[in-house]
Amino acid sequence: MPGVPGSGPSTSSAENTTPCARRKVHFGSIHDAVRAGDVKQLSEIVERGTNINEVDIIHKFTPLHWAAHSGSLEALIINGANLAAQDDRGCTPVHLASTHGHSFTLQIMLRSGVDPSITDVREWKPVHYAAFHGRLGCLQLLVKWGCGIEDVDYNGNLPVHLAAMEGHLHCFKFLLSRMSSATQALKAFNDNGENVLDLAQRFYKQNILQFIQGAEYEGNDPKDQETLAFPGHMAAFKGDLEMLKKLIEDGVININERDNNGSTPMHKAAGQGHIECLQWIIKMGADRNIINKAGEKPSDVAKRFAHLAAVKLLEGLQKYDVDDEDEIDENDTKFFIRHGVEGSTDAKDDLCLNESDKTDARMRAYKKIVELRHLLEIAESNYKHLGGITEEDLKQKKEQLESEKTIQELQGQLEYERLRREQLECQLDECRAEVDQLRETLENTQVPNFIAVENASSCESSKEKRRVKKKVSSGGVFVRRY
Repeated sequence: MPGVPGSGPSTSSAENTTPCARRKVHFGSIHDAVRAGDVKQLSEIVERGTNINEVDIIHKFTPLHWAAHSGSLEALIINGANLAAQDDRGCTPVHLASTHGHSFTLQIMLRSGVDPSITDVREWKPVHYAAFHGRLGCLQLLVKWGCGIEDVDYNGNLPVHLAAMEGHLHCFKFLLSRMSSATQALKAFNDNGENVLDLAQRFYKQNILQFIQGAEYEGNDPKDQETLAFPGHMAAFKGDLEMLKKLIEDGVININERDNNGSTPMHKAAGQGHIECLQWIIKMGADRNIINKAGEKPSDVAKRFAHLAAVKLLEGLQKYDVDDEDEIDENDTKFFIRHGVEGSTDAKDDLCLNESDKTDARMRAYKKIVELRHLLEIAESNYKHLGGITEEDLKQKKEQLESEKTIQELQGQLEYERLRREQLECQLDECRAEVDQLRETLENTQVPNFIAVENASSCESSKEKRRVKKKVSSGGVFVRRY
């Protein structure tokens, strides 16, 4: 767990095991079970009589503190955990849930009746923690449950001061829009004599600085909350291209950001016929098909206010049709009388982009890509440090699991082939032994017959010889010559 050493289970063998083996780990204390989110073992430990509010010796946390820290809350509140327990710094589980952005856990505790305005030793309330750490979901939930956003800490800092010094623009804008006087909030000083602008400058939070400068540019009317919350829309509405460029290129606003009526800066520029603003917005890749709450696209807004050049730019001459399907002539007064205007005041400048403008746009786009890649690397690093798992990690994990599965299958197949080979070798040895035995038996059976045949043939040949001798001796006369 980030920021708290030794917060894992006490059983070290559970770190590098499979999910099946991890479920079999028996935790030594109630704190380990809560950190691991093992509801079953937690219930068993509580049933054995363990104190549900037992304080951790090292970190001085109760189990509910750990649950709020890690986002696991089951079985604790049901078994009577103390929701108001404080650690050495005076932090309650509500403070920790707000710090780490566990809005679901925070909502459960708020529904259980916990005080959302409890303070720690620094007089920080949960809303201060949510603003300081940029937890917009928790911040919105706390405001919904009545937590005051105009309360100060021991240094006189409002939650909006903390959001400004940490550069959390989304929380900063939300707090300003919910405060009774946004202009007074911008001018409010803490005990060190610093307002939100001073804090943003001291901590180099350029996004906050750009937003405040855009808000101050629009005027100091404290009732104009929409102007303060959507400075880009007002810049587009007034045709202030330089301010609009600064807000969008510095990432203070999104080019397709919607206001309370669902309109984008393109809607505002189209409604006023500011061609240069529309050209630049289109070059930056804004979506011209976004529909506001009135069901209108930017081109529809331009049609409604009869800004022909804006219509031509957004739709093109061939796509623009009137009711009678005739081509619109700027000198045709009947069209403008029918639509309640006297004529068009649009500029007639060439709407085509030259090569230098295209080159500048490409350079800005490339610079923005480099910045976004750098910010993405930082965000991914922070996300991983906080225990998050990215899509790349999931993909690698999936590939690793598939590789391990394939390796196991191949190992099993190899083991099967090895056993099969041993069986075949054993059968081969048996066959060889049987062949040797049969050969020996065959040799033993063939030797006597061969001897008998030889004896019989020799007897017959001797008899024939004797017969031949008898014939010769009986038929001739022996004569002795001298």
